[in-house]
Amino acid sequence: MKVGITGQTGFIGSHLASYLKLKENISVLPFHRDYLKSETMLDNFLQNCDAVVHLAGMNRGPDSEVYETNISLAETLVKSLERAGNKPHVIYSSSIHEAKDTSYGKSKKESRLILSRWANENNAKFTGLVTPNVYGPFCKPFYNSVVATFCYQLTHEQKPEIHVDQSVSLLYVNTLVHQIYEIIKTEETSHEMYLPPTREVTVSGLLAKLIHFKEKYMGEKTIPALSDPFDLSLFNTFRSYIETSYFPVPYEMKADDRGYLFEIVRSLNQGQVFFSTTKPGIERGNHYHRRKVERFTVIKGKAKVQLRRIGTKEIIEHHMDGEHPSYIDMPIHYTHNLVNTGQEELHMLFWASELYNPEDPDTFYEQVQEESR
Repeated sequence: MKVGITGQTGFIGSHLASYLKLKENISVLPFHRDYLKSETMLDNFLQNCDAVVHLAGMNRGPDSEVYETNISLAETLVKSLERAGNKPHVIYSSSIHEAKDTSYGKSKKESRLILSRWANENNAKFTGLVTPNVYGPFCKPFYNSVVATFCYQLTHEQKPEIHVDQSVSLLYVNTLVHQIYEIIKTEETSHEMYLPPTREVTVSGLLAKLIHFKEKYMGEKTIPALSDPFDLSLFNTFRSYIETSYFPVPYEMKADDRGYLFEIVRSLNQGQVFFSTTKPGIERGNHYHRRKVERFTVIKGKAKVQLRRIGTKEIIEHHMDGEHPSYIDMPIHYTHNLVNTGQEELHMLFWASELYNPEDPDTFYEQVQEESR
C-alpha cells in the first residue's frame, strides 16, 4: 500500500513516516512542502496514493493567518484530489481544540468537515481523528506543547512557569502513529473518531514529574523509576531535549592501592546489564530503538560511537576510553554504532531498561553512515 503524508517533516509526520517505513506492507511516498504550491506536483503525488494522511498545517501565529492557512491547505488538497481523479483513503488529524472558540480550533474543525464533504460527495473513504494534546520526542518547544516547552527549559537551565494550572489530556506520539497505521491497514473509516488520551494530568503535576526526572537523571545520575508506561514515554521525551554534547558523562571514580571501582548504572528500574568484547577495527550496531533506555560504557580499550537521528543527515561522534571511564545514553530514534579504534580488544558494559525479547526486540537496523545506506 502506498501512503502519502503531508507535513512529513513535522513532529507527527516524521514519527509516522519512520514508523510506517518499518512495515513491510507499507510504502511511504516522498513528499515535499513545495507540492502544496504546485498543482502538477500535488496532483502527481495524490495519483499514486492508496492512503493520504493530512498533517500539514499551522498551529501558532496570527489568528487570521492560522485560520486561513489551515483552511486553504484542506481546500487545496480537495481540489487536487478532484483533478487527480483518485480516491485514496484520506486520514486527517484534528484536535480536541475543535471545541474551543479559537482560530486554530475553528480551522481544525472546518478543515475536517471540508475533507469529510469531499468523501461523501465522491463515495470515498475518510477518517477524521480528533486527538488530545500530542507529545513526544522532538516536538517543537514554545509552539503548541507544554511538555516540549517544559522539557526544553529544564534541560537548558531555564525556569518553567505555570500560567494556568489546569488538567491536560496527553497522547503519546508513538500511540498516535500506531493508531494511524491500524486505520490504514484495516481501512477503518469514521468522519469523527475521538482518540483517548494516554494520560490526564495537571500542568503542575506534569512539571513536578519532569523536575523529578531532571533531579534524578541529570543531578543524581540515576535512572528514575519507569515501570509506568506513561513515565517511560515522558522520560524518553525529556531525554530528547538534552543536548548531545552532554555526553559522554564521566563516572565518579573511587580508587585505592587495590584498584578502582565505579557504579555503571544507578537505576530505580529493573533492567539488563551486559558485557561485550570487540576486536580492533570491528564495527557493531547500526540500529535504533523506539522505547529502550540504553547506556554504553567502555571498560577497556578505545571506542568511537556515532549517532544519527532517523530522518536527518548530521552524524554525532563521541570517543570513549577505558582509562577515562564515562557513559553515553542512547536517545531513542537515533541509529548508532561503535567501532574499536584501539589496538587491543575492546571491553564494554551495556545496560538496557528492559530484558531482551526476540519476539519484540525494539531494535531496527539502519546504517549510521548515509553513504552506506
